[in-house]
Amino acid sequence: MVEELHREGMAGLAQGSEGVFGSVAVSVGKFASDGASPLCPECSSSKVWRDGLRGGVQRWLCRGCGLRFSGSKVLNADSADTSSCQISARSAKNLALTLEKASSAGAEKKLGHRFKEKPVDPEVRALSQVFRSWLLKEGYARGLLYPNNLLTLSRLGADLKDPESVKTVIAKHDIKDGTRLKYVYAYAAFAKMMKISWEPPHYTQEEILPYIPDEADLDQLVAACRSRRMATYLQTLKETFADPSEALRIEWKEVSGNIVTINHPVKGHLPRQLEVSDKLIAMLNALPKNSERIFPVTYRTMFSLFSRVRKRAADAAKNPRLLLVKLNGFRHWGGTMLAEITNGNVLIVKQLLGHKRVENTMKYIGMIRFQEDPQFDVATATTMEEAKPLVSQGFEFIVEKHGVMLFRKLKRFGMSVNTRRSQLRKSYPLQSGDVSRAQLPPSFSLLLVCLMVHWCVMHHFGQRKLVMEVIA
Repeated sequence: MVEELHREGMAGLAQGSEGVFGSVAVSVGKFASDGASPLCPECSSSKVWRDGLRGGVQRWLCRGCGLRFSGSKVLNADSADTSSCQISARSAKNLALTLEKASSAGAEKKLGHRFKEKPVDPEVRALSQVFRSWLLKEGYARGLLYPNNLLTLSRLGADLKDPESVKTVIAKHDIKDGTRLKYVYAYAAFAKMMKISWEPPHYTQEEILPYIPDEADLDQLVAACRSRRMATYLQTLKETFADPSEALRIEWKEVSGNIVTINHPVKGHLPRQLEVSDKLIAMLNALPKNSERIFPVTYRTMFSLFSRVRKRAADAAKNPRLLLVKLNGFRHWGGTMLAEITNGNVLIVKQLLGHKRVENTMKYIGMIRFQEDPQFDVATATTMEEAKPLVSQGFEFIVEKHGVMLFRKLKRFGMSVNTRRSQLRKSYPLQSGDVSRAQLPPSFSLLLVCLMVHWCVMHHFGQRKLVMEVIA
């Protein structure tokens, strides 16, 4: 069969047909009158790609077996991955070498220290899998990046069996002290598994103030999304003040009416319930329900997509501030907004953000930004029927003159500050001046009891000491 096709192809070649590029040699295979592709001489498949012209000769690439051929000459009999490109074998080899060199140069430039990355030893990679299983067995939190941190240390040239080598690599790594602590914690767990004695270095977590975006910037990023899932994810971050990883863990069964329950918090957070708007519920209902999770993607994928959205929105709006917004920036904005509208009520902000420690909440209390010249939406009404819809929309009554009632609403939050405070007061009755022991969380109740016991003991010993002095 192949020999017959070869003879027919050679007969067509003898006719010397002229094409756009001059005299084009007809390749092995049977051509139709409209210039169809030839058949592969190896597997007789008609699914072949054009692989460029070399000296006026058309080259072909078989998608079935990966054979490259031209005329009666087989160029490369090795199989190749033909799923994504149509380049020749030599070009693919050169491209791979170029990309490898560029990747190595970029990695070395990014590291910023004298250590060069080296391939991970297969023994170290196998040991990281054993370490991952040990962490699960010992009850460490799922999703810890300790094994990945060990692989990074190995790439940087650290000998994981030598604690002093690990200390040297961590110290000379061009990173912040807070990131160094992650490597210290990871190796501490690894040393515990391997029963290696070492004294961890002392690093202190830096305290930095995060960038707080404006609400208009967040809305701009949501509007710039081309994917409904991405837009819904950003809107969820804005209305629930959730950590980016927490939002990815939300399941469909945890959405009931306008209430979203966060049952899978990250480390250092507590489960909680939050009320969201009808807009977010409509966006959620528009998504396909083909998985238990609402957003069945990884954090790395979502972060990559968000980076593209952020860059596209910044270029379109000529707003460089959008490049400073991160995924956790939605949570930072929510924390400062809650602190402002609650007059710095720590307990409410702590409960809404799901913090376990009040020290984390105090960071947002110190970043309250009061507007010197707030902007309002103004509306008027002459009758009670006209005033009722305005009140239901969040407008606040100001004054009445000549039979005309004047209302206003703060633009930034979509409703007046007093209305938002009243809603929070209904949902969370604990406010300034209304502190009762029944409303306090268990940790605060325990602290209050300890203080009372301490005061009673000190008062008792103080009176006893005073009586002894009087007797003496």
